[in-house]
Amino acid sequence: MIRPLSLLSPLRAACVVVLLSALPVAAQAPGAATPAGKGKPTAADAKQFADRVNADLKRLFTRQATAEWIKSTYITDDTEQNAAWINEEVLAYMNQAIKDSRRFDGLKLDSDTARTLHLLRVNSPLAAPSDPQKRAELTTIAAKLEGTYGKGKACKKDKAGKETCKDLGELEDVMAASRNYDELLEAWSGWHRVSVPMRPLFERFVALSNEGAKEIGFANTGDLWKSAYDMSPDAFEKETQRLWQQVQPLYNDLHCYVRAQLTKKYGADKVPAGKPIPAHLLGNMWAQEWNNIYPLVEPYAGQASLDVTASLKQQAYDSIKMVKTGESFFTSLGLKPLPSTFWDHSMFTKPRDREVVCHASAWDVTYNNDLRIKMCIKPTEEDLVTIHHELGHDYYFTYYYQLPVLYQSGANDGFHEAIGDAITLSITPGYLKQIGLLKDVPKNDKNLINLQMKDALDKVAFLPFGLLIDQWRWDVFAGKTAPADYNKAWWALREKYQGISAPVARTAEDFDPGAKYHVPANVPYTRYFLARILQFQFHKAMCEAAGFKGPLHECSVYGNKEAGKRLQAMLELGASKPWQEALFAMTGQRQMDATPLIEYFAPLRQWLQEQNKGQTCGW
Repeated sequence: MIRPLSLLSPLRAACVVVLLSALPVAAQAPGAATPAGKGKPTAADAKQFADRVNADLKRLFTRQATAEWIKSTYITDDTEQNAAWINEEVLAYMNQAIKDSRRFDGLKLDSDTARTLHLLRVNSPLAAPSDPQKRAELTTIAAKLEGTYGKGKACKKDKAGKETCKDLGELEDVMAASRNYDELLEAWSGWHRVSVPMRPLFERFVALSNEGAKEIGFANTGDLWKSAYDMSPDAFEKETQRLWQQVQPLYNDLHCYVRAQLTKKYGADKVPAGKPIPAHLLGNMWAQEWNNIYPLVEPYAGQASLDVTASLKQQAYDSIKMVKTGESFFTSLGLKPLPSTFWDHSMFTKPRDREVVCHASAWDVTYNNDLRIKMCIKPTEEDLVTIHHELGHDYYFTYYYQLPVLYQSGANDGFHEAIGDAITLSITPGYLKQIGLLKDVPKNDKNLINLQMKDALDKVAFLPFGLLIDQWRWDVFAGKTAPADYNKAWWALREKYQGISAPVARTAEDFDPGAKYHVPANVPYTRYFLARILQFQFHKAMCEAAGFKGPLHECSVYGNKEAGKRLQAMLELGASKPWQEALFAMTGQRQMDATPLIEYFAPLRQWLQEQNKGQTCGW
């Protein structure tokens, strides 16, 4: 996930909050953008307007990112309020600037000015009403939703009445490691109670954000999001379905095999054939990735260990060493090192003295190469992969930060997520041996299937989840899903796409979408689905640039400068060109394509189809 003070001591952070909060809101605003001059506008007026908006937004975005950083690394009611205030200012400016920009509709503009005005209109996933009271209400709700998630805990009382609570990190540890059906159910149910109070807030959030979207020319917030992809909303929705159709058969094969193994573990009464899998049994709070249940579904037990987590712990990898390992991959491609401020300003571990949002994210707080990551790093293979992913965002930032601020973004948001993920495809056993995290890497078919199963439990299992979250929100924003049906529609989509079911009865009072960070945080999610597709396209293109000739799953571009040149050429474009052009710079293609993903997992798919003979697949 992306975006936006140094890793402050609690005292320093508190001082900054006080100083920012003490300023009157009106005094902080630079003033809304207004059309230059009066009378009939000209192309020169439009260019001047675009330049001024870029300058104004850089100042505003920097202040917004600073407030968001403090809120995420020091959760209090005050930091939430402070973030809400600056978010309100940004939204007010954006709304007025977008309205003012429409004065130039119909003019023949140079390509840069035209693209800047387009990006201005689709830049933010949240458009607020022009009414100041409603705008303040919207930003307050947005901050409260994310704060409720960040502070969430599952609590229970023992027989003596003593209450114990677990935060999300502790609950995730249970989901990852436990094989006790009831213990998993307790952890799952406990976390999903956290989101219940969000439901009325979210209903109001939808109404207010839709009002804002309509004021700037979009049918609803969902259409605003879909318009950010250099194609019409309807065309983009059809594009996501086309890509899903390419990958669905592989997902179905994986689902069938995994369900059969879970039936062996938990019994046919709990995991029946031909039915959806209970959501709490897949090793992850949201059943979005299944890699934590690998020991239950391992194709060939007793093969050479690929336990990277054990190696990280044995070699005493701390958070800094893990991040340094990620950085070294990018520099091996000929890309520049991270700036020294990155190491001073990032949050690598969970502080002991305050609440923070541990959800991993990457930032350029000043939009001027002030790179950071925010994580609560543990010495695990999962976190090592996540670090590579987050650094992919930071390397995108560092290669486009000199562009105008509205160009400081991915070609589309799926690109931003795919960069680091493409790099992780090069974290092959051979590479891990090269850097000393694996000793021996026997090369045989059994080891290959084991490794591909681990990868598929992450990358393939995620695909329908990556698609359905925004499918749900698009229907909510469009009014196709009524508030009373929020939870019902959520589980209908989870069953349709994932073949997953709620492990206990759910009601209209539950709000299970809110148990996933990106919903209360209002982060569009289709980017992650696209990233799972694009990363394989990027990987194949870099492997071709490196001159690699073998099977795609064996390729690592570590140390290859030609692959780095191909990557850098795309990174430097930022959002200055439509994504089709950026994709062409990397791959020579102008259409997203899941064929490289299918090619990558060809050995596993053949094996899965053999294993599934005689099984009742589907749900």
